[in-house]
Amino acid sequence: MKIQQLSLFLENKPRALRVPTRILAEAGISILTMSLADTEQFGILRLIVPDAQRAKGILEKAGAVVNVTEVVAVEVPDRAGGLDGVLAVIEKESLNVEYVYSFTARKGDRAVLVFRFDDPDKALRLLAAHGVAVVTELDGFLTPGT
Repeated sequence: MKIQQLSLFLENKPRALRVPTRILAEAGISILTMSLADTEQFGILRLIVPDAQRAKGILEKAGAVVNVTEVVAVEVPDRAGGLDGVLAVIEKESLNVEYVYSFTARKGDRAVLVFRFDDPDKALRLLAAHGVAVVTELDGFLTPGT
């Protein structure tokens, strides 16, 4: 399953990160996981939330520029070599990874990594063909009140 991820450009200055998190908090939207990559002048905040389209609308209404992209959350055995095994499949199939970051929650005894592939549909087919578990719903990551 592809997951919708929100991407926002933020100025690299004090308090910039709190603006979108406060807007989402006031709307009652939980952040399931996030990543912030920066350069000297700006950053890219990537968020996964329970309802990406609702969050996008709220953030845009507040003046943010929001891009929605599709990512794939992959279950990785949480042991030495677990990630290497998944990356071996990705390498074997010549899948291009644009970026990756970890989910803040675990799924049982497995870590969960969020991958942005240049072709997520192809990645889903090939990962499944090699028995790599993909997160199929976000319900397991929701906490009461989300």
